[in-house]
Amino acid sequence: MENKTFTSYQKFVITILALTQFSVVLDFMVLSPLGDELIKTMDLSPKQFGIVVAAYSISAGLSGFFTAGFADSFDRKKLLLFFYVGFILGTLFCGLATNYYYLIIARFITGIFGGVIGSISMAIVADIFALQQRGRVMGFLQMGFGASQVMGIPISLALTNVFNWKAPFFLIVGISIIVWILIFIKIKPIREHLAIKKDHSAYQHILKTLTNKNYHIGFLAAVFLSMGGFLIMPWGSTFSRNNLHVTKEQLPLLFMVVGLFTLIVMPIFGKLSDKINKVKLFTFSTTWMVIMVLIYTNLHDIPFWLVVLTNLLMMMGVMTRIVPSNTLITSLPEMQDRGAFMSIYSSLQYLSGGIAAAVGGLIIHQKTEISPIENFNILGIVMIFIAIICVWLIYKVNIIVEAKKATENS
Repeated sequence: MENKTFTSYQKFVITILALTQFSVVLDFMVLSPLGDELIKTMDLSPKQFGIVVAAYSISAGLSGFFTAGFADSFDRKKLLLFFYVGFILGTLFCGLATNYYYLIIARFITGIFGGVIGSISMAIVADIFALQQRGRVMGFLQMGFGASQVMGIPISLALTNVFNWKAPFFLIVGISIIVWILIFIKIKPIREHLAIKKDHSAYQHILKTLTNKNYHIGFLAAVFLSMGGFLIMPWGSTFSRNNLHVTKEQLPLLFMVVGLFTLIVMPIFGKLSDKINKVKLFTFSTTWMVIMVLIYTNLHDIPFWLVVLTNLLMMMGVMTRIVPSNTLITSLPEMQDRGAFMSIYSSLQYLSGGIAAAVGGLIIHQKTEISPIENFNILGIVMIFIAIICVWLIYKVNIIVEAKKATENS
């Protein structure tokens, strides 16, 4: 029997999970727009800021691997409450950080807990909602991601302009405490999965998934797709402020316009992805991105409207690669391996992204905290080489997926 409508309780769960997604994504994403302010306030070098960004990603990736083994052994509500309170404390420590080393430790703690909240939320969705409802639920949860881009980051930057860079972290803590209390009071225990008898341990399942040769190309794609974005993303605000001379007041507007544009473009490319060959669409998006990265990373002092336009066109290439690549990669695993595959895939994205951020900090250079960033164009060239490798990897993924379809249909 199909469940076409949501109960009032299910609507509440969707709202709470979307708010959880909003807080975690905002905490992860806000550091990049705060980059220039942090570098100036805490007297950080680009190398040090790259390590600060990497701390969250690397700890989140490691946490994803280690928690995957016991994630199905506890009540999901209790697991969510435990990791969410750790995330809140880590974010609070970020806001209280007074020096570089304190901030690294705080980001590492936040990543340990925040990095697995998304996978716990997905497991809750699978437990509470029927298969024919989950697509809509996932769409609502993605609104949490979109809201963090359109509202969260601009509001955070505006608060930074009024107060200081610590304000966004305190805002996230305040929102998260309210959400945690609502989860504690209103969400029912989620433990039906505990009654299912397992014929092997989760760690054995993960090891089996890791050693499946057909999955290796997907894991490699995760690494290179994430590395490309993290090479440039952490330095966006610093490059805009010091090389393109975007003012502190203009920065929130820049991120808000780009976020709104992304929300509009992504669904359009989602529909295109169902109609056009996904490898061709990915190749087109990558080609577009390569052209725009070459232009963007070599820009100098230009009018603000041109900065906005260039960012929009570049982000169109960056973001629209996600739809066809994710669609193909998530088609790789067998149904019984899907959970373990996505857990490993997510962890590899975090780890490789963290490494790329740290490497980016080693490549670029800034003589003083108000000097233009040097070698940013080199980051662009490295990103382009990685993008070309990604096209080859997605092509190989498609070959395996098509062979799998042919076998299933025969």
